[in-house]
Amino acid sequence: MRKVSKFMLLCLMLVMTTFFVSGCGEQGGGSKDGAKSDGPINIATGGTAGTYYPIGGAMAEILNQEGMRASAQSTGASVANINMLKEGAVDLAIVQNDVAFYAVNGTEMFKDKKIENLRAIASLYPETCQIVTLEKNGINSVADFKGKKIAVGSQGSGAEANARQIMAAYGVNYEDIEVQFLSFGEAAVALKNGEVDAAFVTAGYPTAAVQDIASQEKIKLIPIDEEKADALIKDFPFYTKTKIPSGTYSGIENETPAVSVMAMLISTDKMSPEVGGKIASALFNNLGKLRSSHAVAEMISKENAANGISITMNTGAEEFFKK
Repeated sequence: MRKVSKFMLLCLMLVMTTFFVSGCGEQGGGSKDGAKSDGPINIATGGTAGTYYPIGGAMAEILNQEGMRASAQSTGASVANINMLKEGAVDLAIVQNDVAFYAVNGTEMFKDKKIENLRAIASLYPETCQIVTLEKNGINSVADFKGKKIAVGSQGSGAEANARQIMAAYGVNYEDIEVQFLSFGEAAVALKNGEVDAAFVTAGYPTAAVQDIASQEKIKLIPIDEEKADALIKDFPFYTKTKIPSGTYSGIENETPAVSVMAMLISTDKMSPEVGGKIASALFNNLGKLRSSHAVAEMISKENAANGISITMNTGAEEFFKK
């Protein structure tokens, strides 16, 4: 009886020791603030036909080469990505900086749904607010929009918010125009058919929808005056000044001043400064591979990595870009 009791006691001690060691090992897999030291790092991107997906895939490859386990997944892009970060389903996400701003401040599509713990790793490349009209329409400025039919993007979209903000800088609001809530493709068709007078398109240039219009009609890109751009940036820090180069579209022979929102790589405050800095270092010390993933990625640079940052930065990433 005594031998059996000793045997059972020994077994119990072995079970407890195994549980304790396993628990400690699991806890050591990530830091107490959620930064995964041994992965996996999940990156939310966008649709497979878009720009976020190939860029996110290149990021995952780079991080894997640098000893971090990472993978990229196709998603519904900015708004969906922020919600996935909130839920802890992913660790990194590519999003528009204006959408991140809305989330942190509980405005626009995140009204009454504030998400305050988002943190920026880096700004990537501009997604330009392009304002397109036909030369025959006689529109030279946003100030000329009053009384016109204007395509402002899909209702509730980031592009629509851009349109409202830009028009407001010129003293134009929805009561002054005939608002048309149209996607980029729908706006292109409507503009060609004379159903709208101008359209807002927020995307990396050249944009297929604008190229389509320019292939059939003589287009004009409406410029954003420098003082209006300055006022926009003062009120909405996610904007940055951009020049759309001449020749970007057929018939456009002059450079066009514009404003852009920026594609950003973000995480949450669960990612430690150490891991944030390591990720920034890995990506921006391998820019050749990152830039080869998509034409627009040619604009990614360490020098511009803090441009248009609209939310608090991960301190480790911030320190890396100061070096």
